[in-house]
Amino acid sequence: MRFRKIHGAGNDFILFTNPALGAATDWAKEAERLCARRTGVGADGLVVSRFVNDTPTTLEVDCFNADGSTATMCGNALRCAAWAAQCDQGLRAMQLRMAGVMHEATVDTDSVWVTAEVGTIQPRVLQTIINGRPTWFDSAHTGTEHVVAIVENVDAIHADVVGRVVRHHKNVAPLGTNVNFVQHLGGQALKIRTYERGVEAETLSCGSGAVAAVVIATMRGLVAKREVTVHNQAGEPLTVRPHDDHPNRAAWVGGPVTQTFEGVLA
Repeated sequence: MRFRKIHGAGNDFILFTNPALGAATDWAKEAERLCARRTGVGADGLVVSRFVNDTPTTLEVDCFNADGSTATMCGNALRCAAWAAQCDQGLRAMQLRMAGVMHEATVDTDSVWVTAEVGTIQPRVLQTIINGRPTWFDSAHTGTEHVVAIVENVDAIHADVVGRVVRHHKNVAPLGTNVNFVQHLGGQALKIRTYERGVEAETLSCGSGAVAAVVIATMRGLVAKREVTVHNQAGEPLTVRPHDDHPNRAAWVGGPVTQTFEGVLA
């Protein structure tokens, strides 16, 4: 099977496009094997993208985290799948279905954009100590579970250590959560670090996390409800803006997609 190694603003995936129908592949196990950084291809997740409808153009996108768990929403995986569809088929606009939820996607010269749902927001879901200071986390559901802490300096936080504690906090049991540390840079700009559930480590970028960060920063009055730049660890910022038709229920997240290499599984 041919694959792409591809990343959305630093969030990297092994992408299979239209794998042979009927192939009895255990994708969850393949994700564990292939995403291993030292013994496999290495990635945050494995993505399988299939064309399922022509009118309107629709792709079914499945995303498996590095630990084999299934992602219900992964904005960067959707963006990578849309980029590949444009590259292979010349498509500029399409619909993507992940975990039963439909997302819009558009591909332009510099960015790939997808929509994310904005669901329940809960202030002060949990509290923990960060660098000796009690810190509150708010939660925002953006297709998957996220908590967000507004902090003074994201670079002063040991994201793996604190993220692991918060990810398993009793207040977010039994599912656990993705964990975001967010700093307001002034104006319409944020800086983010994200510990991702399923990867069980800090990732360089997270699309749904960027949306959650903007949702909470807006609720806290740090940014206005319009386009926000979200700077990440990859140095490849994502942009989040309200959906024109559903500004309170959906957002667009956009940014670069880069193919690193192609390969064939032996």
